[in-house]
Amino acid sequence: MTLTPGAIIRTGLLLLLAMVLQVSTFSQLDVLGGNADITVLAVAAIALYSGSVPGAIAGFSAGLLLDLALGANLGATSLVLTVVGYFVGRFMEIRDPAHGLIPLPVALIASAAYVVGVAAVQFMLDIGATVSVLAVREMVATILLNTILAVPVFALVRRVIRPVLLYDPLERRRKRAAPQASGPIGLRGLDVKRTHLP
Repeated sequence: MTLTPGAIIRTGLLLLLAMVLQVSTFSQLDVLGGNADITVLAVAAIALYSGSVPGAIAGFSAGLLLDLALGANLGATSLVLTVVGYFVGRFMEIRDPAHGLIPLPVALIASAAYVVGVAAVQFMLDIGATVSVLAVREMVATILLNTILAVPVFALVRRVIRPVLLYDPLERRRKRAAPQASGPIGLRGLDVKRTHLP
């Protein structure tokens, strides 16, 4: 994705929507002892379809918005989401993310990295921090909820940013070349000209 005004507006509105939904709705819903976090899913989806640099920019922007909205330590969430966005984008650049179920492992790993990263940063910044089994249970529940929500969130993000992408990985999968015809021995690529005798 190139950083055109259209791309910036689409990505900014997606991140703003994800942050508002996270603060107003998803943080209030307690399912299995944890809360879903769609902000990390939005950042991971943008990074998966756009690349490492747009993913890092989206992660920093979303983290800064989230820190400002929640009144948390400014920059803690930004740091973690920047790293998550960058590495998910690098995964897209190194591997071919053309499989339809790629949002599931990406969401699982991105959510796990985000939850562990935020916990580590908060633990380093807070002098009286304690670790309990309930915190680990909440982390696991958040990771599982994010994995369940991954497919619809990634599909929505892809639909919104699709017009500004340089190339769409899923379209590349659908437009693969048809297999070549086999030669007389079954070897592909042998162009054998058959002539008919009169």
